[in-house]
Amino acid sequence: MFPCAYRGLDPKSERSPYINTNIYWPQVCHEITHLIKRGKKMAAELFPTKTPVTCASASTSVQQYQQQNLNNNNTIHSFNWQGLYPTIRERNSVMFNSELMADVHFVVGPPGGTQRVPGHKYVLAVGSSVFHAMFYGELAEDKEEIRIPDVEPPSFLAMLKYIYCDEIDLCADSVLATLYAAKKYIVPHLARACVNFLETSLSAKNACVLLSQSCLFEEPDLTQRCWEVIDAQAELALRSEGFCDIDAQTLESILRRETLNAKEMVVFEAALSWAEAECQRQELQPTIENKRLVLGKAIYLIRIPTMALDDFANGAAQSGVLTLNETNDIFLWYTAAKKPDLLFVSNPRKGLSPQRCHRFQSCAYRSNQWRYRGRCDSIQFAVDKRVFIAGFGLYGSSCGSAEYSAKIELKRQGVSLGQSLIKYFSDGSSSTFPVWFEYPVQIEPDTFYTASVVLDGNELSYFGQEGMTEVQCGKVTFQFQCSSDSTNGTGVQGGQIPELIFYA
Repeated sequence: MFPCAYRGLDPKSERSPYINTNIYWPQVCHEITHLIKRGKKMAAELFPTKTPVTCASASTSVQQYQQQNLNNNNTIHSFNWQGLYPTIRERNSVMFNSELMADVHFVVGPPGGTQRVPGHKYVLAVGSSVFHAMFYGELAEDKEEIRIPDVEPPSFLAMLKYIYCDEIDLCADSVLATLYAAKKYIVPHLARACVNFLETSLSAKNACVLLSQSCLFEEPDLTQRCWEVIDAQAELALRSEGFCDIDAQTLESILRRETLNAKEMVVFEAALSWAEAECQRQELQPTIENKRLVLGKAIYLIRIPTMALDDFANGAAQSGVLTLNETNDIFLWYTAAKKPDLLFVSNPRKGLSPQRCHRFQSCAYRSNQWRYRGRCDSIQFAVDKRVFIAGFGLYGSSCGSAEYSAKIELKRQGVSLGQSLIKYFSDGSSSTFPVWFEYPVQIEPDTFYTASVVLDGNELSYFGQEGMTEVQCGKVTFQFQCSSDSTNGTGVQGGQIPELIFYA
């Protein structure tokens, strides 16, 4: 739970004089600060480089003052500077982080890393109910200097820039700390912008870390988005560096997940990697005994009895993490008619059920058939909701069983997002045959992607007819258009790639 200011916390003290609370603030601040520091360490890798988010653009002169003020090196050169700016927003922008008329100061940041920031009580009170209570409430204290050790200076300044200038300026390495400040001082529009920034940056690499923090910040929409990515791209998420940085409670939530789309051996290996990182955090030697110690009862959430026997015998059974009795009982579980009682969850995970978007209304074959000869069949598509493409459904031989070699690929603006070289067997029917990417590929809404396949095999094959430009699959709408990459005749009206297989 995230005890921010609206839950009754005073940014000046451990307990709020404004609203009653029983939550101990410093302990939670320490946990959040620890998460934010870990998030900053990985920001360059986890988040793509983005142009700062700006909700309003100011004049060049105002921006120059703002840049000066960010460095706290501000000077008002004109006696009648107010007359230079026609709007109250522009005049307030000049006052941002300025000593001019400042009637309060904040000492922001932990000991050894503080920054003294000037403020103006009226402007701050207009922008935040917490500042209003602090300066004008019944229990207001007339302090000229207020210490804020749990907020980082760049994030505090980002919040003040929004309050003074009506501008939102976010970057990957400070967005979590800015969200913390916005939550603490109840600046909801800034908090929403931070969450939107995180959602657009969400990927399998950072989904586990953001899951942990979204729960801490009480952001259910972001939490749901994290779960969608973790479920669909589970193996990528579990193998990410960020997975090792989550807290024990988030680890247990992931291990309990029924819809986790991953082999149980991958889950087991990820848990051991997390245990090794946790040993380092607790300053323990990463021995087998200590890994088992830090995992605690969470190890029983790994569904070891559902592993393939080879995976268990060559992996989990020889890891040393299981006791001799546990190893013996699991072997008996695989082989004995009378199975022993186990502490481990023994039911397989349900995973996710793939959906299929079929873009043709019929299929056909002719005597000359569909010829391949190394040429590319390709189609462009877009969706109105975020989905994960797991593979394609392809046609096969129309004259008896045959084996095909297929190179499948997904691209966005010419950049390859996923590809796979696999073989599939066609039984001679007009059915489609699934081919899969190694990992599902995340597809963003309202952007066209290119699906391609190069086939090698029997050229007497089925092909699609009566293609549709728009297909509704459950809650997702697919749109199709011809691709310039297609050199073998596939287009909207007919050809190959009759199905897109996806998770939503």
